[in-house]
Amino acid sequence: MAVTRGLPSKLISAAFGPIPLSPDRAMALSERLAALTTVVAGAEYLRRKEDRKPGGLNDWRVGRDAFATFSPLRRRFLDVVGDERVTNALFGAQVAVGAALLVLPGRGRWRGVGGLFLGLGNIAHYARRRLGTDGSDQVAILVQTAVGAARLSRTPQVRDALLWYVALQSTLSYTVAGWVKLLGEDWRRGTALPGIMRTRTYGHQGMWRWSSRHPRSARWLAHGVLTLECMFPLVYLPGGVLVRPMLASAAAFHAANGYFMGLGRFVTAFVSMHPAVAYTTTPRSRPEAAGRDDTLVKAAGVTLLGAAALGLLRAADRRQWVRDSWPGSRSVATRHGNRISYYRLEGSAQGVRPVVVMCCGLAGAPEMFGWLLQTMRDDGGVDVITYSRAGTGPSTYAGDEPFTLQESVDDLLDLIAEVAPEGTPLVLAGYSLGGEIARRTALELGDRVGALVYLDSSHPEELQRSVKQDKSAATMDSSFGIIAVSLRSGMGMLMPHPDWVRDLPAAVRSRAFAQYADSRLWWAGRREWRAAEEEFRRFEGPLPDIPCHALVVSAEKTLAHDPAHADMHEDLARAHRGGDRVVRSVTVPRAGHESLLTSPRFGHRTAVHVLRFLRDVGLVPASGDAAGEPGRGRVNPEGE
Repeated sequence: MAVTRGLPSKLISAAFGPIPLSPDRAMALSERLAALTTVVAGAEYLRRKEDRKPGGLNDWRVGRDAFATFSPLRRRFLDVVGDERVTNALFGAQVAVGAALLVLPGRGRWRGVGGLFLGLGNIAHYARRRLGTDGSDQVAILVQTAVGAARLSRTPQVRDALLWYVALQSTLSYTVAGWVKLLGEDWRRGTALPGIMRTRTYGHQGMWRWSSRHPRSARWLAHGVLTLECMFPLVYLPGGVLVRPMLASAAAFHAANGYFMGLGRFVTAFVSMHPAVAYTTTPRSRPEAAGRDDTLVKAAGVTLLGAAALGLLRAADRRQWVRDSWPGSRSVATRHGNRISYYRLEGSAQGVRPVVVMCCGLAGAPEMFGWLLQTMRDDGGVDVITYSRAGTGPSTYAGDEPFTLQESVDDLLDLIAEVAPEGTPLVLAGYSLGGEIARRTALELGDRVGALVYLDSSHPEELQRSVKQDKSAATMDSSFGIIAVSLRSGMGMLMPHPDWVRDLPAAVRSRAFAQYADSRLWWAGRREWRAAEEEFRRFEGPLPDIPCHALVVSAEKTLAHDPAHADMHEDLARAHRGGDRVVRSVTVPRAGHESLLTSPRFGHRTAVHVLRFLRDVGLVPASGDAAGEPGRGRVNPEGE
């Protein structure tokens, strides 16, 4: 009976509790697992000679173009490392050193030198195989450099700090991966597994069949992965009570990925961080961790709290600034209870000037029209209205009813009633999704609209006609959610300035970035995208006739990246043809979807096309202008 009563407690103690490891034992396990990762990676690279041939995955003559902006000295270094003989020699040396770390015993400092050699070697030829690396290589670099430095350190405090660094990186990698998955609807519903298993790259036919036949089990498995990753920080509960089940589950997860998804190196790479987790979760009352120095984790905790507080304060300050209207701007209340903030740039020409209302794209800010506004201001022949859609910038969103794109259309209709009363010549100009909103608005206004300008516009059938658009749509919702949640948690201070912001006029850059780093912009974008995707997928053509002149401006890179857009842009133009309407299609050479507006060069050319078109259709008097000689028919595609 005593044996029977003691059995449950023995089982519990075997399943729950810490994994007591000394620092030397933790370093020995980590460096061997990481070394095995590098040995396998090096052997794979040396074996796959076809990848280094012209057109192969690791053809350096192609890969080096990605580093064209590097300094000449850095490019020369990469060319030396990228030489076939140097690369082969480096990989051969790494395989030899890794094998030595695996099989030779001892705790000498030579092991630290070997670990650093592997880590620094991986960094040196990372660019050489840039298209063939994955997370396992990055983890191996982290473990090898940290553990190698720990081996070489003569100070226990430094050694413990480096092991804490590896352990915290492991915890962070699982936690972030879990919470990112949690934002995806497929993971929350538990339907992600069949979708992954049916892909060509990471799929497994047998596993896909099993998950399809047993959806409930597959759902439990997906939710189990979410729970493991999101709750991984629980390994640091007092006494290390969850260390054994957590690390065992994580190792099993990587083993399953290695078998079913072909990610074999992920097993040894990510598990190589586990010994550091085991050492740092071992209670200091145990002899293995009696002298452990925990200064780093305490300092990291204080720093993290301080950074989080600073990030939240910065986010609150940025939001207040974004919601503060521009000097001279106004607002209008719409039928849905939204309040739309707008800015009017008045032209200098005498008499009645046409009003050009510009609609920005998905998750876009009106500051993106900066170069167009500058050119139109210098011309002086039109009044230009820019506005922030509901829930972005100073505009507010009431959100009382389920959202559809019609609400954005209604807001625009109410804005137009405010800024362009009956009798005022009206032009609608829409960029990207703003082009679709402008098109629907023009349908309701009928002959009130004199001209419609499409700026690399969306098409309501794009998800049905473009394979690339359809594929990218699958990630849009979760991507917007991830960005919004990250920004709301105060991480906007870590967000770099994108190139399109740096290209804008100096006067609007700061405000454009403030909106870009405001979570409200991304929540609004997610709301509009969900509505757009649902409506685009059920759209049935053809496009209805719109009784006004039309200019379709396309970015050359958009058409080159996805030829389906050329047909869709032609479809937009076709909806305006008839009678005496003027319909023109132009392409801005070398411009991309964003740079069409945000580049000073391409933004000016786009404005040139718009102003000349408005003169050709008689909406702007043919007086001297900044855009070139008036009254000319076909526009020089270079705008020069």
